[in-house]
Amino acid sequence: MTEQESGIPKTTEQFIALENEYGARNYKPLDVVLTRGEGIWVWDVEGKKYMDCLASYSAVNQGHCHPRIVEAMIGQARKLAITSRAFRNEQLGLLYKELCEMTDSHMVLPMNSGAEAVESAIKAVRKWGYYEKKVPYGKAEIIVCDNNFHGRTVTIVGFNSEEQYRDGYAPFSPGFKSIPFGDADALEKAINSNTVAFLVEPIQGESGINVPPDDYLKKARKICDDNNVILITDEIQTGLGRTGKLLCEEHYGIQADVTVIGKALSGGMYPVSAVLSNKEVLSVFHPGDHGSTFGGNPLASIVARTALKVLVEEGMIENSAKLGSYFAEQLKAVNSPYVKEIRGKGLMLGVELFNDLGGARQFCEALKDEGILCKETHDNVIRFAPPLVIRKNDIDWAMEKIDKVLHMDI
Repeated sequence: MTEQESGIPKTTEQFIALENEYGARNYKPLDVVLTRGEGIWVWDVEGKKYMDCLASYSAVNQGHCHPRIVEAMIGQARKLAITSRAFRNEQLGLLYKELCEMTDSHMVLPMNSGAEAVESAIKAVRKWGYYEKKVPYGKAEIIVCDNNFHGRTVTIVGFNSEEQYRDGYAPFSPGFKSIPFGDADALEKAINSNTVAFLVEPIQGESGINVPPDDYLKKARKICDDNNVILITDEIQTGLGRTGKLLCEEHYGIQADVTVIGKALSGGMYPVSAVLSNKEVLSVFHPGDHGSTFGGNPLASIVARTALKVLVEEGMIENSAKLGSYFAEQLKAVNSPYVKEIRGKGLMLGVELFNDLGGARQFCEALKDEGILCKETHDNVIRFAPPLVIRKNDIDWAMEKIDKVLHMDI
């Protein structure tokens, strides 16, 4: 054994020490070091098995290492991984066509991360506002919602209402106005002649699985239509089956002008995101206006095409709707004195705890010890969002552990 090999960590504590010594401290993960995943299950470096109830913030809707996606990825990687957009590739047009047909979109702009896709949508609607709506140059406004989460770029955190996300990063981009989430009257009042778009999550994920009133998006759609304002839905977390529909906006009977997707677009295998739009908005881009070295590369395209096929052909969207309802019913039946509310749609569920308990982190740590991995969000909410391949007996197994933890002494 070489000296270098002898220094390779073997235990959880050794891996954590290595991260702590060399890594930036911008995350506070649970102290589990994962090494393998399959379906809804993951294993740590010491061989303990866990149910993944976070699904990488909905990136792994299709389950960890789905064999069809892995096979497609390996095959394309051996053939051609990237060309840049300086040249065309045989996979990209097929991805465009399949995405448009699935989502009733007109055009697709491929990117890599969700934040990149949101930034791209912002650029597109601002340019649309100046060239099509004729807003005075430099005056375009985009309305967002309080407690939103659309990513971590400087522009995006600048219109976030969470102070920690903003602290130390000013000055921020102007041109954003924030209103209460779920309040259609506030939207109508906030619009003026310079408003070009309204950017909204159909369900707010990071701020605690906040579900708006049933008529909210339908009202927002009409208000945007009446005022020539572009409606942008951020479906990076809520889309691609997570809530029991292909896109969450389908629950509310509306179609956005621009929809942003990512995460599960690759089944968690590769960074892939996209802006879906009507031609009126994305047609404002001309060669040289916007770009991405990796966006739309053949490896990303085949991974996304396969991830979408897997969702549909293997019934994962329907499974999310059915088992999401079952999971919610079981959570409500726990009758814990710690639980304030259960909310969500499909397999995107939040368990809000009372504020005086000291936060949800302790419950997530206890669930880890019971073999379930989930994460607190917005301090007092436990998020349950397993891969969409979960089965009823898996939920039953998990509920025994969840019931135990939600009745533990604290």
